[in-house]
Amino acid sequence: MTARVADMTVDELKQLISESVHESFEDLMEDLAAMNSPSYIASVEEARSQYKRGEIVTLDELERG
Repeated sequence: MTARVADMTVDELKQLISESVHESFEDLMEDLAAMNSPSYIASVEEARSQYKRGEIVTLDELERG
């Protein structure tokens, strides 16, 4: 169901904005924590190396198991 802003009450719009800001802030905090994790950085570097070497799995392969 898609709601239009014009059909929302002021309180509904405030709640929507509040929830969106809260979710965005949580995502940002998670990203900051991850970027400060040496193991996370190492896993990203390894994934990039694997990609460059062609060591990838397609979505179809994942779905087939």
